[in-house]
Amino acid sequence: MRRVVITGLGALTPIGLDVPSFWEGLLKGVSGADYITKFDASQFRTRFACELKGFDVTNYIDRREARKMDSFTHYAIVAADEAIRDAGLDTASIDKDAVGVIFSSGIGGLYTFMEEMRGYAPGAPPRFNPFFIPKMIIDIAAGHISIKYGYRGPNYATVSACASSANAIADGFLLIQAGMADVMIVGGSEAAINEAGIGGFNAMRALSERNDDPKTASRPFDKDRDGFVLGEGAGALVLEELGHALRRGARIYAEIVGAGLAADAHHITAPCAKGAALVMRRALASAQISPEEVDYINVHGTSTPLGDASETEAIKAVFGEHAYKLNISSTKSMIGHLLGAAGAVEAVATVLSVYHQTVHPTINHFTDDPECDLNYTFHHPVQREIQYALSNSFGFGGHNACIVFRRYV
Repeated sequence: MRRVVITGLGALTPIGLDVPSFWEGLLKGVSGADYITKFDASQFRTRFACELKGFDVTNYIDRREARKMDSFTHYAIVAADEAIRDAGLDTASIDKDAVGVIFSSGIGGLYTFMEEMRGYAPGAPPRFNPFFIPKMIIDIAAGHISIKYGYRGPNYATVSACASSANAIADGFLLIQAGMADVMIVGGSEAAINEAGIGGFNAMRALSERNDDPKTASRPFDKDRDGFVLGEGAGALVLEELGHALRRGARIYAEIVGAGLAADAHHITAPCAKGAALVMRRALASAQISPEEVDYINVHGTSTPLGDASETEAIKAVFGEHAYKLNISSTKSMIGHLLGAAGAVEAVATVLSVYHQTVHPTINHFTDDPECDLNYTFHHPVQREIQYALSNSFGFGGHNACIVFRRYV
């Protein structure tokens, strides 16, 4: 079986616009939540989110080209470019037929859809931007990345709500294992902090409404958690066949050794501990390791009342007494929920934890919940041996994905 390693990372997040600043923010426990600046949210039940701070697309993409893309594609290109540069991929010499791209989103071009519908007046002659559809469709981010670099390998998007980019990582891993590519650029991007995004999730009663204290609103595993905080950004990883990476002298962050995929078959939005447990068991079986060999789990950990309790129940079902020996942390406590980009950004965090042998904290814990009694690494980072780590992602519709990373030595 061909081995798959991670040789490049990219991140565009509410607490840092590149990987070094993202990792620094995680270790310091920085909250990316604040009041919304992208539109007037005064009439919404939730008036805060985890926006990107100081991001100017023209620092990365020509202004005229950027106008042909939605924000989620801007974010994807920036994160992918950082990962590719970090991996040291030489575009001039690499076999571009053997390099593929899978870049995902849960919602895609929501800004573009809103703009076009605002300009449409029923009864008047229809006028739509010729880039309307190409800007909006979810697969277009992967298309733009492949066009920019000339990569002609497998190219598509996976869409499974909040598990979308975790599915992209799993697919990239499996494609390299199967010999269908030597290198895969995988990741996810989301740009949904607008009226439709906030209003839609408010209507579902999924978002925190802690408007008096946005910085502490994302409270995974806290008794008083009241919903997730919407975030935006992108994450990218360069996956590479081990021999290919070694021949070009690449730095290796970690190895992917397993992936699990499963469905809840339960409810479109309510979590299911059975499905979460099943996907972790499948991931462990794929990696051919026992539960006792796992040291760390980067959990889905959304800060929703049902979701956090359900994930805790699933971890106990899979790991038994060993569950209490694990370090667990929720990246969403700091960057919010990046929807379809969450899996990729949290995978970047997990890989960095394995590489640096350090678990980042879960912040904003104030009151213990008897249903959530594991070691969630509250408040402060912890240095510990991490041989194997899991990254969990669960999406609306009951889509579950789990990736297993191993320390590379």
